[in-house]
Amino acid sequence: MDERSQMLANEKISKLLLKLSVPAMVGMLVQAFYNLVDTIFVGHAYGVDSIQAIGGIAVAFPIQMVGMAVSLAIGIGGSSIISRRMGEMEMEKANKTFSNLIFLSILSSLLITGVGITFIVPLLKLFGATDTILPYSLEYLEVILYGTILFSLAMVTNSVARSEGNAKVAMNSMMMAGGLNIILDPVFIFGFGMGIRGAAIATVLAQGIGVLYISRYFLSGKSTLRFHPADLKPEGKIIKEVLAIGASPFARNVSSSFMVIILNNLLAFYGGDIAIAIFGIISKLLMFTLMPMFGIIQGLQPIVGFNYGAKNFERVRESVKLAIIITTGMSIAGFLVLYLFPEQLFGIFSGDHQLIVEGKNAVRIVVLATPLIGFQVVGGALYQALGKARPSLFLSMCRQVLFLIPLVLILPKYLDLSGVWAAFPLADTLAFAVTLIMVIREFKLLAENGENMRNDPLRNDPLAGN
Repeated sequence: MDERSQMLANEKISKLLLKLSVPAMVGMLVQAFYNLVDTIFVGHAYGVDSIQAIGGIAVAFPIQMVGMAVSLAIGIGGSSIISRRMGEMEMEKANKTFSNLIFLSILSSLLITGVGITFIVPLLKLFGATDTILPYSLEYLEVILYGTILFSLAMVTNSVARSEGNAKVAMNSMMMAGGLNIILDPVFIFGFGMGIRGAAIATVLAQGIGVLYISRYFLSGKSTLRFHPADLKPEGKIIKEVLAIGASPFARNVSSSFMVIILNNLLAFYGGDIAIAIFGIISKLLMFTLMPMFGIIQGLQPIVGFNYGAKNFERVRESVKLAIIITTGMSIAGFLVLYLFPEQLFGIFSGDHQLIVEGKNAVRIVVLATPLIGFQVVGGALYQALGKARPSLFLSMCRQVLFLIPLVLILPKYLDLSGVWAAFPLADTLAFAVTLIMVIREFKLLAENGENMRNDPLRNDPLAGN
């Protein structure tokens, strides 16, 4: 057992979770920040047309998220397998999984780029681009689609680095990409006069640098896992398991994008371009608020996966409890900031008075159930880390498909635009109730498994001949 495996198996949970989570949190905050910066720079670059420019990014982003959803599914699905194989001391299988993830990342990126470029205009119109927003969305998304392979490789390799317990190298990769993006944005947007297209070019170039950094780590021999080009040959069993586990985050992100199709068209009908721009800003603010929680999840998953594979169920329960406490505190803090300072936050993006006033009212409705989100995030991550694909998929679909989409379709008929905003806290509350029931049940199963292990210490011991 190497040093990182010893750490996952034996180090104090609170210290271990912070050690793995803090680098992920920092990296993801930088990523979220440069997404904000893109929108801020673009908003100020276009002056009186800032609403349409911000709306352009808002419409393009959920299409970009479909590609990211595929990469996230590959990364999370593969990382869950790698963590559990390392816990079982099956390093050859872990290495094979890693190489198969690279194959899946490259193949899926090429397909997404080809389909996206071919159908770019119909896709943007489907996702709610009005005639005035479409030119801005088109300029931005075209560049982003050509950079899909870089986004994919970055997400997958960062997930793999965290799965082997090296969150620091993933953080460095994300910080490098995020920091460079923030530097390049004003250069391309203002210096080269490229506007919204310049923001997209800066993002793609920055991701490329991040990929080069983390690729060097895996090819240098410093990582626990080893990349073997011969293992790029796809193995059906591995790919099937990756896709089964990754189906949950994929479904969550794709259902979010599908929801945006409905939402943007409703917003265009009830509120026009300004409503689409408001939702785009709220989405970026919420993403920035949620990113620290996802950093905790990134740190939690290798701990849960490794210890579940090693059949140390008490460490699984302890780590999940601590993660729930931390993410709930983050949820409450995020709610207070967004609820108390909406005018100041919207003013960062644009000086348009109507945008700020209407945005303030909207965000105060949307975030009402934000304190419940931390628990939901941990609940979904628990099943992913355990490799339980079906409950993980159900929880991922629950908020968007079962609750949010029906509420978004029904409430505006009675409350107009306010009904769109009110659907969010109602959906979050219902999803929280479902997640609570499922997590309580899973904790009981983990406790029973732990009790069985204590009563029969030779159970599942390969040396016992079972």
